[in-house]
Amino acid sequence: MRKKWIQVAAALAVGLVSGTANAALEPFQSFVGNYGVSSDGFGSTGNTGTISAEIPAGSTIVAAYLYSATYSTTGAPTASLNGTAAVYGPRVGNDTACCSLASFRADVTSTVAAAYDGSGGIYDFAYDEGANGSRTDGSALVVVYENASLPTSTVGILDGWASVTGDTTSINFAEGLDPTASGFFAEMRLGINFSCCSQRSTVDVNGQRITENAGNYDDGEQRANGSLFTMGGFDDPFSPDNPSYEDDHERYDLRAYIDEGDTTIRVDTANASRDDNIFLALFYTSGEAGINEPPPDPGPGPGPGPEPVPEPGTLLMMGLGLIGIGAARRRRRG
Repeated sequence: MRKKWIQVAAALAVGLVSGTANAALEPFQSFVGNYGVSSDGFGSTGNTGTISAEIPAGSTIVAAYLYSATYSTTGAPTASLNGTAAVYGPRVGNDTACCSLASFRADVTSTVAAAYDGSGGIYDFAYDEGANGSRTDGSALVVVYENASLPTSTVGILDGWASVTGDTTSINFAEGLDPTASGFFAEMRLGINFSCCSQRSTVDVNGQRITENAGNYDDGEQRANGSLFTMGGFDDPFSPDNPSYEDDHERYDLRAYIDEGDTTIRVDTANASRDDNIFLALFYTSGEAGINEPPPDPGPGPGPGPEPVPEPGTLLMMGLGLIGIGAARRRRRG
């Protein structure tokens, strides 16, 4: 079978640093192979509720992350999933926006894997924002799974913060795309906090405006601080072309914005009011792609299988080296 690539560089560069991390919206993980992805969001001033994942039968849970977004605080959230406290990484603040907006990421793979029984369907998780719920707008659950019945695809997770003055992401392919081909798909889902009351972000794809209304509190229980949260989810319909504020679900079908022969899907975002935080972008596309980097080299043909995963000590050394490289090369996009 063809080799699969799991890009771990950005994950190590973020996950091995303690304290406050300062980074724009950047690739965290990408998965190329027979993968699928589920996402869902929930926000509440009451602090408790349900967040869900849709996972097909016969899948293997590869990774699961709980993202929590806060406002007007430098403190960390204290959320739990199915009664298990989320262990968050560093605070990632949006330095370009108001109101001390920030997000946090926790690895909840073991919690999701324990709940998945292999039969497939929608799995509900008890969600509790905990003691800091009044300053937590909400959380997003992202689950990546592998299933042999799925076509070759790319799942890309970008997190951190999108500069409100303008941010750019590109998905790059080795060969020209045909958006009219049978089975072709390309979608994007956004996670945004502290958004309501006509606060909005614009999104352009390959130079075409797809929405002027990304935002709102679609996954929040009420229009109030502590519940201003939206995440494009598995059960959300695709947003229509140039949707109204109420009809933008932060889940977008990108096929109409791709021309035959394109090798790049470029996404540009901006937030004129400078008070919304796009902390997460999730891509799911046909084929093998690179997120903000060249596409993976498929090699000469069928290979012997997945490349071996380095031992933890090797991963640590790789991560520390990549952090140093990233510090020398990182620059803010605008």
